[in-house]
Amino acid sequence: MATATNELPKLSNDEIARYSRHLILPEVGLEGQQKLKAARVLCVGTGGLGAPLALYLAAAGIGTLGLIDFDVVDKSNLQRQVIHSTHTVGMLKVDSAEKMLLGLNPNLNVVKYNTMLTSANALEIFKDFDIIADGTDNFQTRYLVNDACVLTGKPNAYGSIFRFEGQASVFATEDGPCYRCLYPEPPPPGLVPSCAEGGVLGILPGLVGIIQATEVIKMVLGIGDSLAGRLLLVDALGMNFRSLKLRKNPDCPVCGTHPTVTELIDYDQFCGIEKPKEVGPLEVAQNQAVADAPVVDGIPQITVEELKLKLDAKVDFFLLDVREPHEYPIANLGAPLIPVGQLEARLGEIAAEKDREVIIHCRSGARSQKAALILKQAGFTNVSNLSGGVLAWADKIDPSMPKY
Repeated sequence: MATATNELPKLSNDEIARYSRHLILPEVGLEGQQKLKAARVLCVGTGGLGAPLALYLAAAGIGTLGLIDFDVVDKSNLQRQVIHSTHTVGMLKVDSAEKMLLGLNPNLNVVKYNTMLTSANALEIFKDFDIIADGTDNFQTRYLVNDACVLTGKPNAYGSIFRFEGQASVFATEDGPCYRCLYPEPPPPGLVPSCAEGGVLGILPGLVGIIQATEVIKMVLGIGDSLAGRLLLVDALGMNFRSLKLRKNPDCPVCGTHPTVTELIDYDQFCGIEKPKEVGPLEVAQNQAVADAPVVDGIPQITVEELKLKLDAKVDFFLLDVREPHEYPIANLGAPLIPVGQLEARLGEIAAEKDREVIIHCRSGARSQKAALILKQAGFTNVSNLSGGVLAWADKIDPSMPKY
């Protein structure tokens, strides 16, 4: 990141006034602030992590900030994605983020990529930036970002969050480990629920995103001790921080001594999932892939319209809700509740329904698909999954039902 002083961009009087608290820090000073102005940082995602990350990088004086996201702003984002607002609901996230960022710092150069990051475009996009900050929420994109960073020689300021816990590190530096050194293989599909399914404390992404921003600033300035070679674990409930030492794996297929991954691969296939459709919002796109298929993994998919017809016609079937107890009071279809995590242990409670038509639902259709597979393996003969869950019911059948 070092650049000769005479090549660094000059600061205007307005910028000197704006960054005065930086300039009086000996570790930053005038030259350090010029380095920040010269820096080009790409934020992958403008959601929970990308929001505080981009805001604080813009405020600190990073000169060029790239934003890549193909989603649109939804009300459910606003509990944690503080770069967006009620007035920008329905707007492309990159446009909403740009509006907030330029309002914070008009000196910023924002480069927007309203597209999904893929193996086809990642290397071309990454080459124009100095540092990549990974604010994604799925494993396939994390592996893609990691491999693209290793192949282009760009450091990866990494963060991830779930419920009340987070992680942060710096991967893909010259001497440090990469994400694959820590996680050689992705978890089986469906084993780790998304934030949409498992929830996240709204403040947590702010905490972890600011840690990522701090690491970016330190790398640009060349100061402090990097998280490269360390994994910072954040427990917001206990307000505990632990640091684990990480080592570069010489046998890593990407950054090891004899790499076997020398170009970007199909990361959806690597993680064992179907490709989401690039139509946003992101969650709708992912769920639509299931909704469009009449049968997924041997489980018939039933629409909310079909369920409504069955209910109106008083067709004989058994409806089961597999969400968590705290979700039921928010919105429900009146079905008995057995959380998917307890289903195998409580099969005896619904044994009488084994040869009856069983329709399973959850919030969006993901957990109910998993539950349907459990029942099928247990010998239930006629099991269907409600595509879209209560969210689809609220959208298409009962608009008065709250969405969460």
